[in-house]
Amino acid sequence: METNELVQEIMSMHRSLPNRPGIDEVEAAKSLMVNLEKEDQAKLEAIMKQKKGKNVAEEVFRVLQEMQKHMVYYLSKEQKIEALRLLDLENVHLVFDELVQRASDCLSGRSSGLDKNWVVKESRNGEMGYSYLSSMGFRSLSETKTANYGGFSEEGGRGDALVSKDDSFLEKGLKVIGTDGIGMGSRDVFVTPRIVDSTLNLNVNSGQDGEKLSLIKLASLIEVSSKKESRELNLQNRLIDQVDWLPDSIGKLSSLMTLDLSENKIMVLPGTIGGLSSLQKLDLRSNRVSELPDSVGDLLNLVTLDLSGNQLRSLPPAVSNLVRLQELNLSSNNLRVLPNTIGSLVSLKKLDVETNELEEIPHTIGQCTSLEELRVDYNRLRALPEAVGRIGSLEVLSLRYNNVRQLPTTMASMASLKELDVSFNELEYVAESMCFATTLVKMNISNNFADMRDLPRSFGNLENLEELNMCNNQIRTLPDSFRMLSKLRVLIVDGNPLEVPPGNIVELGAQAVVQFMEDLVTQRDIKSEPVKQKKSWVNMLFFSNSNKRQHAGNGNSYVQE
Repeated sequence: METNELVQEIMSMHRSLPNRPGIDEVEAAKSLMVNLEKEDQAKLEAIMKQKKGKNVAEEVFRVLQEMQKHMVYYLSKEQKIEALRLLDLENVHLVFDELVQRASDCLSGRSSGLDKNWVVKESRNGEMGYSYLSSMGFRSLSETKTANYGGFSEEGGRGDALVSKDDSFLEKGLKVIGTDGIGMGSRDVFVTPRIVDSTLNLNVNSGQDGEKLSLIKLASLIEVSSKKESRELNLQNRLIDQVDWLPDSIGKLSSLMTLDLSENKIMVLPGTIGGLSSLQKLDLRSNRVSELPDSVGDLLNLVTLDLSGNQLRSLPPAVSNLVRLQELNLSSNNLRVLPNTIGSLVSLKKLDVETNELEEIPHTIGQCTSLEELRVDYNRLRALPEAVGRIGSLEVLSLRYNNVRQLPTTMASMASLKELDVSFNELEYVAESMCFATTLVKMNISNNFADMRDLPRSFGNLENLEELNMCNNQIRTLPDSFRMLSKLRVLIVDGNPLEVPPGNIVELGAQAVVQFMEDLVTQRDIKSEPVKQKKSWVNMLFFSNSNKRQHAGNGNSYVQE
């Protein structure tokens, strides 16, 4: 077999290799292998810490634990396969590098005995000789130290550059015109190869085209984002279902300001999450996180944190360090209590803890002096702490579907409250003090199951009220002060045994009801004016007793004939 044939065979074999993995993929694979070992150990320890129920047979419990351990081993092996494949492929490329280098060195030593045109350039019919080997960058290090052409570095070797082993990914050597000015004297000048292979670039597919990321691809993306100092990373619904934890390398993203991990199957956050020192927005909604690491308290620049739709049972005390946090969404979890340190969140404007298992709100909530919106719907609250009424900045308070029986008397001092929803509770009445919250615009007191029969007499003080829902209670009459609600536009009274105003007036709308109450009070005032006539003391006594008997006979009549 001739030399030319040998060279072609070598290069053909080399081209048969799959594309070489990028530097970041290799780094990610190495890091991931270490990470997997730690994660497996943590899962196995958690399995061994499980406690058997009183009525569970010992053998059945052991069988469950054995199955859980084998599942950990199986899933770990599946996750390692891709990382090991990348590392094996990189090793094969390294071996081929050395072998091709040996061949290149050997041919370099023989070049003086070869035909000049065959050595330095391609033949016109496209067949490759030694120049083919050289044009691919496989030459001794001394050969790679060439002049700087087209912006390439003079320094040879791989250095920080990415080197391909397939000439289809490289630009050919630059032609330099000889001193004779014609092509016959041309020669090839070889420089550090330019990368045009996408697999060797620092761009890793983040799944934006719809493809979901495996663990190794996620780790690679993290490496790339770290080197680029990315400020935003969107992985919403981008991880395959088998990815239920994040690599420790996530902590490298110190420049990241927005991280969206929502709608995945993540169960565990690494302690290194605290390394995201620039992070301002973290979205983890709709995952399976059951516990937050203490290091979450190191995210000192965090402004928005969404943990809704997870399986959290508690919050670490370190959450109190998030003094810049403005929005915290903890809805749809399994929280039974909120930490007393919640009061340390002095910048908090919006707190959503609906659909949990809370039985109380800590009194320290009153220290959240910036709070504007508090939603605690669908819990087990029986009361609110008096401290809630002292949050002067609060604009929205929603308590739907709880067991609250009365509202704090301090709510009279809530100077900013605009919306109040206490529907589906057990309120027996609305306190008179509530009528001093004159900024209220929307109020829902419907569906209270303690037979609420009356509205407070001073209800009309809520002069800014525009919407009132009081359906499905036991209210029979509206107070006289109702006539003062001149801004009322929506009134829902269905399901009440309402007598005043009558049903035909209610059907005409909110302002018709307000006008009816105005007319009713005016008419009553006119008829109650005393008649100016002289009477003896006997007549006065007689008519006084007669009026008392008439009033007693009229019962609940509101318009006297």
